[in-house]
Formats: sequence, C-alpha cells, structure tokens
Amino acid sequence: MTELPARRLLLVHAHPDDESINNGATMAAYSAQGAHVTLVTCTLGERGEVIPPGLAHLSGAALGEYRLGELTEAMRALGVDDFRLLGGPGRYCDSGMMGLPDNDDPHCFWQADVDEAAGYLLDVIREVRPQVLVTYDENGGYGHPDHIQAHRVAMRAAELAAEAGVPIEKVYWNRVPRSVGEQAFDRLRDALPDLPFTKTAVLDDVPGVVDDERITTVVDGTAHTAAKLAAMAAHATQIEVSGEYFVLSNELAQPVFTTEYYELVRGERSGTPETDLFAGIGDPR
Repeated sequence: MTELPARRLLLVHAHPDDESINNGATMAAYSAQGAHVTLVTCTLGERGEVIPPGLAHLSGAALGEYRLGELTEAMRALGVDDFRLLGGPGRYCDSGMMGLPDNDDPHCFWQADVDEAAGYLLDVIREVRPQVLVTYDENGGYGHPDHIQAHRVAMRAAELAAEAGVPIEKVYWNRVPRSVGEQAFDRLRDALPDLPFTKTAVLDDVPGVVDDERITTVVDGTAHTAAKLAAMAAHATQIEVSGEYFVLSNELAQPVFTTEYYELVRGERSGTPETDLFAGIGDPR
C-alpha cells in the first residue's frame, strides 16, 4: 500500500452536495496542502428535489446515479481523489425529509443499524487512519434524518476506532457562528437586486448555526473560493449558484461561506480559536 500523507482528514456526509456546501473550502485547502482527504457519503440522495426542468425526469436510482456523477465532478474541483459511499454503492438509500413515509423504507439510511453502518466506516478508518473527523451535530445540523444518522454513525465509528486501536485524535462538528451568519445575510439582502433570486432564506434555515462562543476552529478557505463555488455548481440538480450566493430547491437564497467554522467536540484544543483542524497533532504512524 502506498504510504499516506502525514495529515489525514475524514469527512462524513449524508448526501452528495452536503460536503461542498459545508466543507468545500476546507477540503480544497487541505488537499492543496498535501493532506489526504477522505469523503464518505452515506446515500446518493435518491429522493432529492431536482431544480433544473430539463432534469426533472430523474428520480430514484436514476437520480442517485446522476448525483454520483455530480459528486465526482465536485471532487475533481476540490482536488479530492478519495471519496466513497458508505458500505459501497447501493448499501443505503436516501430517507427523505423527516416525517415522510420514505423514512419507513427498510433500505433507507434512517432505518440502518447504527453499529453495522459504523462498522463499514470503521473499515475506512482502519485503511486511512485519519487523525481528524468532521461530521454534523446530534441534530444533523437541521433535522434531516440522514444527517442525524450520519452523525450517529460517525460518532459510533469514532468510539469503535478507539476500541480497535486506531483512535481519531480530534472530532469536529460543522458550525456557523451566529454573528457571521447575520452579517452574511445583511450583505445578501443588499446584493439581492443584482441577483437572479427574489427571496432569501433566514438564518434559522442555515444548518449548524450556534452562538459564537461555541466556535473553536476557523478555517480560512477564501483562497479556495473558486474551487468551492465550482464544486457547488457541479451539484446542478440540487444547487443553483450565482456569485457567492446560492439557492436549493426551496428557491431561498443563502450566502456561501468560504471561511468555514467548526466546534471541537473530542480532542485537545490548540489555540483560541484554532486556525487548523490538525492543530496540536503529530503524525502517529
């Protein structure tokens, strides 16, 4: 096996596009620095709502296959070569929004046995030995069942990794500080007359917003703005990008954050705030 780089980052996301919205600048930055970046996506988003009318015919497995192609293009934009589907292609399907009958599909991720799914993630951890794991908080950022399940699986896999002798040194949750979000939405409202969007989201629509004091780590990815925007635009079934703003299928405009924020929930904090997810970590090999 080829020797891995000294710094190794693992991100766990629910659907294709989540990684680019939440962590695109971070992924591009660490990839450019020579770190090994591994993305594990838990489903192919087969129940996502399609934006372009010309692709509206896509649904189910056909949409999932198409979104895998979008994910591949997005990873190319971010410079990430190592991206995988949890348990392999087709293991888990999209669960749909919370409270829908889709949640009861025995093949959906929401119905997955957490220990079994965490075992598949543990296989990845054994292989790439990441020092850092990034995922969602216990609410999945905004309450989607697949995001909640991704959190559960990632956190359980971190426990199993410690038991197996391949511990992850630092675990982070995706965050947006409230003050930064408020300022970004102020700029969005000022820019709205010049954008193709007519309505804005509200800050409560943004996943992972917390009070500023909970932010432990700030990754300045502004040098990789173009890569993040290109990665988001690659997910064209789900995202429409205009400048540094975007909309999802709800047609509500949101800002793109190219400085990305995190809360350290396991491991030693190094700095106030940290400016590097690997701060304080040596190479354990």
